[in-house]
Amino acid sequence: MNPVEFKDLPGLVGQEVGVSDWVEITQERVNQFAEATGDHQWIHVDVERATKEMGGPIAHGYLTLSLIPFLGAGMLPIKGVARGINYGSDKVRFINMVRVGKRVR
Repeated sequence: MNPVEFKDLPGLVGQEVGVSDWVEITQERVNQFAEATGDHQWIHVDVERATKEMGGPIAHGYLTLSLIPFLGAGMLPIKGVARGINYGSDKVRFINMVRVGKRVR
């Protein structure tokens, strides 16, 4: 998609603006996220136990959420912005798990 001017974003409300590339959720990515956040819960990092008890490890919910800036930049490049600041999230819910080895976009 062609870059969009920041000033033109309000005109895109309600429109589909694009689709990002796929990103594979690898065990390495999950392990790195666990190291960065200190969240080493077995459902994420203990491959053997997670496979035995629940069919395989799953990604942290916040790992999938943290991909939004990366995926968004590939989906809708924006011109005229010097920096971006996270304002927050409202009513975020993780309604399904993302298994290691799957792709998201």
